[in-house]
Amino acid sequence: MIENTTPTDQPIQDYLNKCAQIIEVIRAQEKDIQTAAQWFARTILAGRMVHVFGSGHSRIMVEEMWPRYGSFPGFNPIVELSLTFHNLVVGANGQRQAMFLENVPGFAAQILRNFDIKSTDSALVISSSGTNRVPVEIAEEFQKKQVKVVALITEAHSQQSDSKRDDGKKLSDFADLILDTGAPAGDAMVRLHNLDTPVSPGSTVGGAMIINSLKAQIAQILVANHAPPKVLTAASLVGAERGKELFESAYDEHAHRISRLYENLGNDQGN
Repeated sequence: MIENTTPTDQPIQDYLNKCAQIIEVIRAQEKDIQTAAQWFARTILAGRMVHVFGSGHSRIMVEEMWPRYGSFPGFNPIVELSLTFHNLVVGANGQRQAMFLENVPGFAAQILRNFDIKSTDSALVISSSGTNRVPVEIAEEFQKKQVKVVALITEAHSQQSDSKRDDGKKLSDFADLILDTGAPAGDAMVRLHNLDTPVSPGSTVGGAMIINSLKAQIAQILVANHAPPKVLTAASLVGAERGKELFESAYDEHAHRISRLYENLGNDQGN
């Protein structure tokens, strides 16, 4: 476990050293990452999508998965702006409102009501604390539909955090598999002399490594099954014409896949 209790006079080195420790925490989870990749690849090979959800700063990991360079179709990035629009900080659309909405009961069900979810789908739900209502209820709703759920949390932080739900349940209680970012409780990893609160979080570093480890393993499985992914690739690597071709074909595939999440929407809702 990474400790962040000793003040340092070399904050850069201290932070980088703790990031190196995070790498080892993630390396120790290789088998679990492989299992998650197998579930996700199975979904993609079935023509369905892996639903990726994160509220608050966890949206960073959603967008790290797709779409960006080195990524490929097969993922449904669910980013609710009311929960993730942080740059205004205060005033209209400010952080206080986002943090409040993140704990409104029933909001998760309203988000997922927009999609025709099948048991062949799978889900990656990201929340460092794993305690806010919306991500926890998102995972709960997925499990109700027999969808395999992988939770990406910061285990040390989640263990020391209280659930916002009345029943005390956390994201880990609605996960078929749990992956750990490796960051410490409280997330921030560097303590300085004459400052009583730590700075520089680590969950984004660990989360991004897990996301891209998953991506690499999924791609390998797709290639082995004669379904190589259409990877968003920079023109500097493949030339402008090939780069544009890959982008267009990847976006088209995403559109075709996402359309399947709407075509039978509401047929089993009684409306």
